[in-house]
Amino acid sequence: MLLYFLRHGPAGSRAEWKGPDELRPLTDDGRTMVVRVADALAAADVAVNAILTSPLVRARQTAEIAAAALCVGDDSLIDDERLAHGFDRQALAAIVAEHPKARALMLVGHEPDFSRTIGQVTGGAVTIKKGGLARVDIDPATLHGELTWLLPPRVITMP
Repeated sequence: MLLYFLRHGPAGSRAEWKGPDELRPLTDDGRTMVVRVADALAAADVAVNAILTSPLVRARQTAEIAAAALCVGDDSLIDDERLAHGFDRQALAAIVAEHPKARALMLVGHEPDFSRTIGQVTGGAVTIKKGGLARVDIDPATLHGELTWLLPPRVITMP
């Protein structure tokens, strides 16, 4: 199974945001970055069976942009509370088990959860930048994976 870990794009400053953190949206620059990343993925013919996203607004916005670019229908864009803060190997195992026929899933979420979880299944240390993408090829039975891509947004969107 191919797992694409897409970290949400840049959001407004926590210090300046007046509402609850879970409602903090992407900035205009963050939205632009995510559109460029999503368009690059579409141009590379990335295909996924579903996009699962943290329900936090900035992640949901990132997932919606990716879904539009990758032509993923509304029924395959799924809010998953496990991708909010605290995502780990156990949550990943449950998600993979719930999608046994999927060839590829995109997960949209947060740091440091993504880097820690990728490290747990690959045995390596990574850090995903905002708007960055990692692809892990994983054996669903053992949850042992191999890091295939780790791309910061500036590399994904290079001309």
